Amino acid sequence: MWTNLTELLLALGLSPAAILTLVVVETLAVRSGAVRRVSTRIRFDTSHPLRRVLMLMRQPHVRSDGDWPYGTFLQRLDDPVRAALLASGVRRQVQAGQILIHEGHREAHLVLLEDGLTKVTASLPDGRTALLALRVGGDLVGEMSALNDRPRSATVTTCGPTTYSVIQPEQFKTFLRDHPNAALELAAMVSDRLRWSNRRRIDFSSYPVKIRVARVVADLCRSHGRQERDAVVIDVRLTQPELATICGAAETSIQKALRELRTEGLVETDYRRITVRDLATLHRCGQIADDA
Repeated sequence: MWTNLTELLLALGLSPAAILTLVVVETLAVRSGAVRRVSTRIRFDTSHPLRRVLMLMRQPHVRSDGDWPYGTFLQRLDDPVRAALLASGVRRQVQAGQILIHEGHREAHLVLLEDGLTKVTASLPDGRTALLALRVGGDLVGEMSALNDRPRSATVTTCGPTTYSVIQPEQFKTFLRDHPNAALELAAMVSDRLRWSNRRRIDFSSYPVKIRVARVVADLCRSHGRQERDAVVIDVRLTQPELATICGAAETSIQKALRELRTEGLVETDYRRITVRDLATLHRCGQIADDA
């Protein structure tokens, strides 16, 4: 890390002596347990190259509208509104397996995902865990408890390194009052999620397991797929029990359906990864209309 930073500072015209001083001061600060921002310990003019670099290092990466996945809350907002929402939270970074929201807990903060993938799960009466949804960078979770002050209805767990912001409910309500269009987009987002949930319930009662699996896999292609030559790779690490709960079927039935789809050359399955080889035929197998 220091090698790359040193090259950058040299390119900006900072002398080797000043760079060495910066390294020594920062090392001593870490060892003493009194870490402070270097920019406040060493007095520099605001136009000095080092101060500009340090300021840039503290600034979060701001993505443009096109960078946020389609349908996420941040993608729905205009640039100034999006910036206001991003500025209202406290940014955190965690690794895989961290629980961001606990089912049943009475807490009201919101989680605004900026980068990474998370699973939304809920406990079933028989002790199993049901996978309800997947959420990615740009998605907002925890909004129901923030607005109705009820216990959490699900658990949100990170699937990999994740960057997110924690927003307190009062800050979020103030944000919605200041930006009425954001409140409308929030309602549209909740409506889309309800529509998706209703469609899953209809699938459970109307289609056999193989069609349900085809529909869910096709939906994952749309929301989380990555185009790779002549295939779509779903990098979401789903276990077969999780796929079974999101399809509303027994695990043995899921195994049989996937085996049939593999035999037909539609999909390939690897360790918690699905590759779709023929998306058009998969759509027909799932009886998915072209405009769905």
